[in-house]
Amino acid sequence: MDTAAPPQQKHLEHGGDLDSARTRFGEPADGWIDLSTGINPNAYPVPDLPSEAWHRLPECRAMDGLIHAARACYGINRHMGVVATPGTQAIIQWLPMLAPSARVAVIAPTYGEHAHTWRSCGHTVTEVFSLSAIPDDCSVAVVVNPNNPDGRTYDTNDLLSVVDAMHARGGFLVVDEAFCDVTPDLSLTPQHRSDGLIILKSFGKFFGLAGIRLGFAIGDPLRVTRLAQHLGPWAVSGPALVIGTQALSDKKWIRETRAALQQDRLRLAAMMDTCDIQICGSTDLFTLVETEHAKHLYEHLCGAGILTRSYAAYTEWIRFGLPGNAQHWARLEAAFIAYARNAKT
Repeated sequence: MDTAAPPQQKHLEHGGDLDSARTRFGEPADGWIDLSTGINPNAYPVPDLPSEAWHRLPECRAMDGLIHAARACYGINRHMGVVATPGTQAIIQWLPMLAPSARVAVIAPTYGEHAHTWRSCGHTVTEVFSLSAIPDDCSVAVVVNPNNPDGRTYDTNDLLSVVDAMHARGGFLVVDEAFCDVTPDLSLTPQHRSDGLIILKSFGKFFGLAGIRLGFAIGDPLRVTRLAQHLGPWAVSGPALVIGTQALSDKKWIRETRAALQQDRLRLAAMMDTCDIQICGSTDLFTLVETEHAKHLYEHLCGAGILTRSYAAYTEWIRFGLPGNAQHWARLEAAFIAYARNAKT
């Protein structure tokens, strides 16, 4: 009998780790403000759910309704396949099963789970810094658009050229559009060239409901069908089906939220400019700053009960999400002013 211990899973840092912040810095009198994620702090209002959503297994018609709403909301071309999943992280875990032993190019720096998951499944991963640097022997490429954490974006035609190259090599391009809902014109979902393309959509970030775990894989119909087979039946919960269908169909809320997030991002940028904090990238859901004093700024903000996202591999970076209410904005502004004052003394 094999009694060997299973291999240790490598721990990757992510935003939203309030427990670690509490352990290190304690509990602020006014509580923590979590700006360490790129999740909309003003979430879609969850509707009252029918009891069937909790008590019955999800039915096909509910899933069909969600897929219909997703196709309309995301402008998905009819040639593309769509599967709903329990969050985009679940898709990332299964993508390596769609390719035999492959050489994979990940455009970096970006969300660390992409390269980590492909490597963990035995694929050869090369991290490059531009589309033009993808090696000729790679049959799979991964791009995050807009990129996390620096907000870098990619031209549609350039991405489609990569799709064609990967498809010709028997592979595919993965485009993670987790933060694309604030800039829908960047999305590849309207494109008719689905072969060799898999698009990931995260419901929770824009709608502010990360806890319900809902996402979509869109694109190459054969590969999307294989993903659905890997996930198995009832992969998405009944409550997620109901909430997702209503939220994706709420055009007024989506339109007003896009405008509000843009204004909040501009407000944050103005606040940083006043305190001489340099922005190096952003989307309407997060802002990345770069400073040689990043460690000091991070710890100063934690001392004020404000958690941001730091990076062990990029020690001069800090990423900020958006405050969710007037009190949080006031606390962040006061912390910035105190930091700027201390920097001058």
